[in-house]
Amino acid sequence: MVDSEIVSILQTVKTIALVGASDNPERPSHEVMAFLQGQGYRVIPVSPKLAGQALLGEKVYAELKDIPEPVDMVDVFRNADAAYGVAQEAIAIGAKVLWMQIGVVNTEAEALALKAGLTVVMDLCPKKEIKRLGIQK
Repeated sequence: MVDSEIVSILQTVKTIALVGASDNPERPSHEVMAFLQGQGYRVIPVSPKLAGQALLGEKVYAELKDIPEPVDMVDVFRNADAAYGVAQEAIAIGAKVLWMQIGVVNTEAEALALKAGLTVVMDLCPKKEIKRLGIQK
């Protein structure tokens, strides 16, 4: 993935479902969610453990399919083995982008999502990319 494609993704998406959200401020998923909200994105947390609670002002959902509104991008903060199932769910809800965080590398999930027409980013962090590319708000 070239920088111009990453910039395009980050400038186009508005609503992000963050799978693997944590209520622990020390966890990267919590930090990235707060950062993305500060950049103007709507970030919807997904965590079966926290479902029904509020996290950083947003209702937490157990699964992607439970989110009652369209989602542009699914940001995966789960282990690589779980990424395939998340890719299936992202396809089912009509997401446009599957973004797998640093350390989340699953070529089967990537192939599945690409075949379904999603754009895929793997082994990168949107927070770090926003800062690196100088597109911070």
